Amino acid sequence: MGKSENEQRAQAHAIEVVGDKWTLLLVSTLMRNGPSRFLDLQDSLGVSPNTLSARLKRMEGAGLIARHPYSENPPRSAYKLTPSGSALLPVLDAMKLWALQHGVPRKT
Repeated sequence: MGKSENEQRAQAHAIEVVGDKWTLLLVSTLMRNGPSRFLDLQDSLGVSPNTLSARLKRMEGAGLIARHPYSENPPRSAYKLTPSGSALLPVLDAMKLWALQHGVPRKT
């Protein structure tokens, strides 16, 4: 049985929103650590500032995270998952289960 056109569009949209490494790692980190500052996220993930900034803006635009300013000078913010972002927990759990069942690659 094939997917309906609406289901295909929904799946494509989901992949577009969360279908890259950094977005899912950010969601996982925010789930684990709670609200986090930019530098804490950068240190935790080892991601470049430009990549992190771009992903956070994209995730905020998609409604996955909310930015909460905590300093005006210099401007600094903390990032927190929204209910929409938190709803990705079963997706991350399913991915973890898949990796455990099909072999987690070893570091070389």
